[in-house]
Amino acid sequence: MSVLELPSTREEAWRWADPQGIATAAALPRTAAADPAGWFLDLPGARIVVRDGVVDRTASDLHRVTLRRVEASDHALAARTAGAGWALDLAEDAAAHPVQIVHVATGAANHLPADIALADDAVAQVVETYVGTGWSNRFTRVTLGRAARLMRAVRLLQDGGFVSLREEAALGTGASLVTTFLGGGAAGTRIDAAIVAGEGAFAEYGGALLTAGEQRQECAVRVRHAEPNGQSHQLWRAVAADRSTASLAAAVEVARDAQKTDGEQSLRGLLLQRTATVNLKPELEIFADDVKCAHGATVGELDARALFYMQSRGIPRARAQALLTRAFVADALDRIGDETVRDAFVADADAWLERAL
Repeated sequence: MSVLELPSTREEAWRWADPQGIATAAALPRTAAADPAGWFLDLPGARIVVRDGVVDRTASDLHRVTLRRVEASDHALAARTAGAGWALDLAEDAAAHPVQIVHVATGAANHLPADIALADDAVAQVVETYVGTGWSNRFTRVTLGRAARLMRAVRLLQDGGFVSLREEAALGTGASLVTTFLGGGAAGTRIDAAIVAGEGAFAEYGGALLTAGEQRQECAVRVRHAEPNGQSHQLWRAVAADRSTASLAAAVEVARDAQKTDGEQSLRGLLLQRTATVNLKPELEIFADDVKCAHGATVGELDARALFYMQSRGIPRARAQALLTRAFVADALDRIGDETVRDAFVADADAWLERAL
């Protein structure tokens, strides 16, 4: 299958996609591999190194993670990942130490599927980091039983190329899925997700995309409330500098029988230069009549009065810009519950700001 056989950008779900960026990334020559050791956080549990889409057993400590064949979906990008992958299967009431995965790409294309299945009342935490260059294509299937809880944090820090993520999640009664992304590298990215929430389930899905140069990053996320009493929150922040483009498309669908649903979307973009572009598309499709759903979308620039005030107090302009931008991004990253993980994400965002401002 050719990279160029992706759905047309004329299709609504792919309107801001970058198939040429994927093709260019897949053609990048091989380079020296980055050292994954420095990208692991100070957390107990599994430490898994993935090199060009293949788990390096000798460099990994799998703990409860197993390696097996994972069936992919028929999604245009996910279909390429079918084959050997990693899986986290937890029995009822089980609680696993955190699972950390560092994906190292050295050029060309690499694909990898994953399957996370938590039985009733099980709890898990997964932290993933992407570094290197090339096209890293991933598919993750998540299945949560009754009252199961999964916390995920994903750092997209590749220096070049493209990272594409397709995620499909099914949340059982009272289950909770909290996922936070940070696009803080120089690679193009696409976060593509479909989440189905059962009765009383909670889904929080969002993060921050930071773009500079000619970079393009996007998310296309749809949460479907299939049963009553569910909650979802999609909070995304985008910061665009130079001639870059950040695109956020977030949809909530409420089925006819999903009464008492509470769905919220908050999409905000910040332009550091007027040559940059931020696209926002919140969407609500409501077929029930007893719901509480809201969305908001705004794009703007740094507050000139706040900048002037800070400079009048002796703060250099670049420092003032960094402080205001960090505050703008903070509400997306502050939702990460683990302090160690949250601090790492904030440090990554600060490093991006130092380069961009």
